[in-house]
Amino acid sequence: MKKIVIWALRILLAFGVITVVLAIWKREEITRLLAVNSLFAEEKIVGNFSNMNGAFLWREMDRGPGPVTPIPEGTELELPAAVQDWVEARNVTSLMVLKDGAAVFEDYFLGTGAEDRRISWSVAKSFLSALFGIVVAEGAIDDLDAMVTDFVPRLAGSAYDGVSIRNVLQMTSGVTFNEDYLDFYSDINRMGRVLALGTAMDGFAASLSERDRPAGEQWEYTSIDTHVLAMVLRAATGTDLSELMEEKLIQPMGLQADPYFITDGEGVAFALGGLNMTTRDYARLGLMFAQDGQLGGRQIVPADWVSESTAPSAPTVPGQISYGYQWWIPVSATEGEFMARGIYGQYIYINRPAGVVIATTAADRNFRQDGVAEQNIAVFRAIVNAL
Repeated sequence: MKKIVIWALRILLAFGVITVVLAIWKREEITRLLAVNSLFAEEKIVGNFSNMNGAFLWREMDRGPGPVTPIPEGTELELPAAVQDWVEARNVTSLMVLKDGAAVFEDYFLGTGAEDRRISWSVAKSFLSALFGIVVAEGAIDDLDAMVTDFVPRLAGSAYDGVSIRNVLQMTSGVTFNEDYLDFYSDINRMGRVLALGTAMDGFAASLSERDRPAGEQWEYTSIDTHVLAMVLRAATGTDLSELMEEKLIQPMGLQADPYFITDGEGVAFALGGLNMTTRDYARLGLMFAQDGQLGGRQIVPADWVSESTAPSAPTVPGQISYGYQWWIPVSATEGEFMARGIYGQYIYINRPAGVVIATTAADRNFRQDGVAEQNIAVFRAIVNAL
């Protein structure tokens, strides 16, 4: 009996040692996984969204040695009471309004500040679209109706086999992808765990094997489509996405701070939602698109791409929100009214005829409730009407 007890204790001790060794070896992965599980917790979400590089692998981009593109001060806007109520109700963390290129309102809430580099979530998709237009204009990609597998053979045999570049730009790939953030086993949350554990996004995309419908037939919001666009860009240019965006978009824009991307374990940028910037720098993208791709006296994004990418070209349901090439067009939009949009209340809203750009960040845990998205657009339009 005594020998049995001794052997049992030895086994327990060995198991304990192995557990400690594994915990040390996988400490970073475990830390990131725990961070993902508490990322949106009510008491942590605001701070987390300003400090994503504390929880994930990340890669900084150099804003370059050039001057910061100025945003002059304009006549100060007094927010309508309804907008002030919206700021509180939606857990808005920053709000900046430009009128004819000048700042007429800028403020920060819930303990955030102008230097915070806030997570963009899917606003990053519109940055990728801008970069895509530059690469197309330079000739590295000469046909939007080419198949993605022409550039990324690894996707042959996956759900992306037979899908065109235009399909993924418009999110009409038809690829089966569960975007439910509240379902632990959804594809979007499985993808989040890929990031947390430091494994490969390319492999995750290539592992998808099912389609709900033929490519090009119907629009369905599919975040992984944007990663496939990034794979195409990397293949077409032979350049890492962070380096490509740094050279072609970030440095020419004259940002005020170095932005950064969350990355996977191979250093590949989380292109569909991992870009982090200051609110003023988000506003600079909006100003550039309001000015047909020009910023700081330079034509950075081709004007025809600005027009094409922000037009409602995807086959969405009539009477509902429309989509272009990774840009949103609100219901009943006037010509030149479009926006970048991310989960939890991130927006860059552009109303070109009114000369208005609105950049806002938030930590709105109720962003999916019925009517919230429509309320956000109504608030942006109320700001336009107040100017």
